[in-house]
Parts: sequence; structure tokens; C-alpha cells
Amino acid sequence: MDYLYISVAGLFAGTLAGIIGTGSSIILLPVLFYTLGAQTAVPVMAVAAVLANLGRVAIWWRQIHWHAVLTYSVTSIPAAMLGANTLITLSERSANLILGSFFLVMLPLRRHLQHRQFTLQLWQLGVAGLFIGFITGIVVSSGPLSIAAFTASGLLQGPLIASEAAASMLVYLAKLAAFGNADALNNHILIQGAALGAF
Repeated sequence: MDYLYISVAGLFAGTLAGIIGTGSSIILLPVLFYTLGAQTAVPVMAVAAVLANLGRVAIWWRQIHWHAVLTYSVTSIPAAMLGANTLITLSERSANLILGSFFLVMLPLRRHLQHRQFTLQLWQLGVAGLFIGFITGIVVSSGPLSIAAFTASGLLQGPLIASEAAASMLVYLAKLAAFGNADALNNHILIQGAALGAF
């Protein structure tokens, strides 16, 4: 029954994210949190996120702004690996608390940043990647924050979706590598994540 809930939620979340460029993690967070718990939900979502972002990259390939992607990724990749390793050391209760708290804070924070209409130069996008990457390593996803950062750097529409997806795919691959190195990935997690990502 859990697989049915996850599959239906994944199909809905993927459709929405395909339209607006983000949002799948927000929809999937409560479902994965409830059915799997935080420490299993995070690596499952990481597998799914790699596949979902791969799809966006394939569709929007020609509109990727590679300077922005590389500037963001050079700091966010090691930060995400550090965040993933931090998650592994936490107790299940602490992981649940962090995940729930981040979910409650993320949406108002993004609205506040959009309301202020702040802008980022390219080097500042790299600094933002450092912080967002670490957060991404710990929580299911920080898509709304990375979308806000890439928007603030001047990217819109196709280039925004394409560039954020390419950077996120690299960050999630690094996150999976950290989980793999710490023996926090197993076949069950990979199958669940692949099924979710396929939907």
C-alpha cells in the first residue's frame, strides 16, 4: 500500500514540477516522511531527484547556462556531501525534527526572498550554493531555495529550469555518492527511489 501512495504522489508531483520547475519535493515530503521516516526518505528522494532532474536536463539541454551551473555546483557539491554525512550521524528523532522544521521555514523564507527582489552576481551564486548545498544534503530537497538563487542571478523561464535542474542533478549525484560511501544505500532504497523518479 505504501508503494501505491508513493507512486500516485510521485506522478502528481512530477507533473507539477515539470510545469513550474520545482515543487515535487514539497508534495512528496509528507508522503515519504510518513511512510518511510526521515533517514530513509532522504536517500529515496535523492535517487528520485537525480532521475527527475535528468529528465529536465534532457528536455531543456540547449538552454542550460553552464557558467551559472558550474559556479553554483563547485561549492554546493562538497557542501551536499558534508550535509549527507551529517544526516547519517543524526538520530532518527533529530533527523525528523530537522526535516519537519525545514519544511515549515522553507516556504515563508522563499516568499520573503522573492518579495525583496534581491539579485545575485555570479560569484554570489557560488556562495549561495555553499549554504543551499549543505541544506540539500540534510533534507529531502531545497528546490525552492535553489530556484530563488538562480532566479536572483538573472535566469528566467527555460534557462532557469534547465540550469537549476543541471546543478541539482550534480548535487544529488554527490549526495548519493556520500550515502553510498557511508553504506546508507541499499537495494530497497534504490528501487523505491527509481520507481518514484520514473513516475
